Amino acid sequence: MVITATKFKRYIPYLLITPTILYYGIFWLRPVLTAVFYSFQEEGSSTFSLANYKTIFSDPFFVKAIINTGIFVAISVTIEFVVALGLALLINKKFRGAGLFLSLALIPMALPATAVGAMWSSGFATYGWMNSLLYKAGLIAANGKIPFLAGNEFQSLMLVIIIDAWQVIPFMMVILLAGLQGIPKESIEAGYIFGGNKPTVLRKITMPMLKSSIQTALILRIISAIQVWLIIVMIYGYRRIPVLLEEVVFYKEELLGFYRIALAYSVIVAMIVSIVAVLYLKVSGAFKKEEA
Repeated sequence: MVITATKFKRYIPYLLITPTILYYGIFWLRPVLTAVFYSFQEEGSSTFSLANYKTIFSDPFFVKAIINTGIFVAISVTIEFVVALGLALLINKKFRGAGLFLSLALIPMALPATAVGAMWSSGFATYGWMNSLLYKAGLIAANGKIPFLAGNEFQSLMLVIIIDAWQVIPFMMVILLAGLQGIPKESIEAGYIFGGNKPTVLRKITMPMLKSSIQTALILRIISAIQVWLIIVMIYGYRRIPVLLEEVVFYKEELLGFYRIALAYSVIVAMIVSIVAVLYLKVSGAFKKEEA
């Protein structure tokens, strides 16, 4: 059978994506399917069982983990988006020193989660650098150190949200800033010419044209927020503020012999992430075809 040049060109796209498909099949799909398979088997057994999932659903920390994760996602994503949008709008004005401000703002984003956790864990300790700064500034007395880490579960979660925002806001800001810089200046100028003020232009021109960037920033942030755990564990340890992914690591690393329960937990987390992502894309209209 002779393959002509025209027919060969049809197969070029498929040939180009074949390495990517093989890579995901070997290094992503296979481990995922293996995890799902073993999550339905008890430790030391090869028979099908729902025991791992029953253990998880009967664990009181599971409900706490879902509630804390939901609170964390809702509050952190909202705060981070609003602040990131404000900073992106500010930097997009290209005021004097905007480049330096952007460079400094990006520093937290470059730090790994372990470094962030270690830095703020030492900072919020009773004799940490945060109390030292407050004392040097004359805001607290020598014997009036603030016990930042001694709050209840909700207060501790709010503190983690603030720390997380410090690191993640630059990430969302960069995405939104890129979207703002892609908006034609003529469109903004036209809004002002036809009598629009700043809030009106922002609401009716800038935000609609920024929709794709907003969708990208929010969906990436929501997915990563659901998977938060390392900063929490480094500051408070396990199960002080239970969250979903922390429970996966807890069963795998802290409780020896519960590896397959950890797999079951990871499957649940993956399902939650997928459902939330699909629902968000559905609600935001990402699946709707643009009208011609």
